[in-house]
Amino acid sequence: MKLLGDSSSSLLLSLLLAQLHLLASAFPVHHRRNQIDFDKLSNQTKLLLTLTRNLLKDRVFSTEINHHRFKSLPAISSRASDFATLEVKPTLSQLHANLKSFQHHFEWLNNITHKQQHSIPKLTDMVSHIGGLVNSLQRQMNHIGAPRLPVPSPSLPPIPAFHWEMVQTSQELLEQFSLFCDWAARVLGRTRSLLTSREAPVVGSTGTSPSGPIRIVGK
Repeated sequence: MKLLGDSSSSLLLSLLLAQLHLLASAFPVHHRRNQIDFDKLSNQTKLLLTLTRNLLKDRVFSTEINHHRFKSLPAISSRASDFATLEVKPTLSQLHANLKSFQHHFEWLNNITHKQQHSIPKLTDMVSHIGGLVNSLQRQMNHIGAPRLPVPSPSLPPIPAFHWEMVQTSQELLEQFSLFCDWAARVLGRTRSLLTSREAPVVGSTGTSPSGPIRIVGK
């Protein structure tokens, strides 16, 4: 009976090890890589959102302003129906183009504040983080073969002549960027969720993901 028990335990252990191997092979390397890459993009975007909101908490930005200085900022749509018609490649391409546009605007603002000696705390750090997110998006786009969209030269407002004009110009750009980051974080989360569920194979299959290009929902 003891030998039978040992044999049964060994057989059970062998079956468990085989099942673990099957589970591991069911999730290919590129599937895990996509998850990690999208998590990094999402975290970088949320960090930028936090930095922007913290900047807007400064008492100098306590007044309401009319948004009319920047004419070339991306238009952000927050309709729920838009999230149901996402595709991976066009989504990343559009996010990249929009972010590059904001990058140009913030670089302009950062240069102006330095020249006029108007101190905006952590603005330089935020510009650096925007550049980091741009690079991460570009790497992910190269990985999946997403095209880069042309980014028109920004239509920048006149250089502020007075301190209050600089404050209102900065506040408008920060408020618009806050909306963009909030939208981008939601889009990346939705894209990651649909992408990983599309790629996840059924345990017990050959361990390969569905063939063909990565698509979520066609527009």
